[in-house]
Amino acid sequence: MAEGRDVKWVEVTEGQAGQRVDNFLMSRLKGAPRALVYRIVRKGEVRVNKKRVKADTRLVAGDMVRIPPLRLAPREAVREVSDNLRNLLAGSVLLEGRDWLVINKPSGLAVHGGSGVKIGLIEALRQVREDLDFLELVHRLDRDTSGCLLLAKSRPALLTLNTALKRHEMTKQYLALVAGRWPARRDIVSARLDRFDAGNGERRVRVDPAGKVARTRFAVRETFAGVTLVEAEPITGRTHQIRVHAAYAGHPLLGDDKYGTREGERLAARLDLSRLFLHAASLSFPEPTSGRPVQIRAPLGEALEGVLERARPFR
Repeated sequence: MAEGRDVKWVEVTEGQAGQRVDNFLMSRLKGAPRALVYRIVRKGEVRVNKKRVKADTRLVAGDMVRIPPLRLAPREAVREVSDNLRNLLAGSVLLEGRDWLVINKPSGLAVHGGSGVKIGLIEALRQVREDLDFLELVHRLDRDTSGCLLLAKSRPALLTLNTALKRHEMTKQYLALVAGRWPARRDIVSARLDRFDAGNGERRVRVDPAGKVARTRFAVRETFAGVTLVEAEPITGRTHQIRVHAAYAGHPLLGDDKYGTREGERLAARLDLSRLFLHAASLSFPEPTSGRPVQIRAPLGEALEGVLERARPFR
């Protein structure tokens, strides 16, 4: 393979050891969509120690990775982070440790690019935090959900936090405004969930006896006329779990364009709510190195606080 002058060979550091080839490349090829990264790996343009690899190959400290030059067509390129988004993200960090950080994710920002999304939170943060050679999501939030989002700044921290997540040592609590009066007696909603193709490539979730086990704990925080503010704690971590479980219980979230109802639309319009009312209000997890408990809260934004203020006269 002839080597051009623009080809780079990058050595894998200890902090990057164990990272997948595709994720390693995504953090270095600024502006490259994931589909393009998969394509150059599949064609053999990416080599590790001069050998062909697969996208899911795990790297080892000391590996030498061949990174080819990329010339991106404008339609392919991930958008450069704007000054407004850069400032928003820089001001949204709630707390940061040596090998992790928690950000108050804005509503409307997908956590990663793809499917027509030119730039997601992880791609934007990698541009903003050029001081970091590793940055990965520990978990995800829906595009329209705001609040606490945890990221790892090293591979060992990512593995430790993923283990804590699987062992239910990580607690996430959300605030949601739902249609109707949620009964105080209803505590846990348990209904199996299944993902399906809703058409046009859109993936949705429905209650299905053959689906995966899913449980959500709900508690009433405040009751208004026609709507209820609830605290939702997912015991399992399925896609759209809170939204589907709330709808299954007869109380869909306001502002939910996937699982909402006409009545919910009417209530949202009355309260001048223009987004999904779902906010990851708090997050607790064991600190990756020391194991000490870390608890972080993200206050409701002005828009959602305004909705509650408008709802209070209608008790």
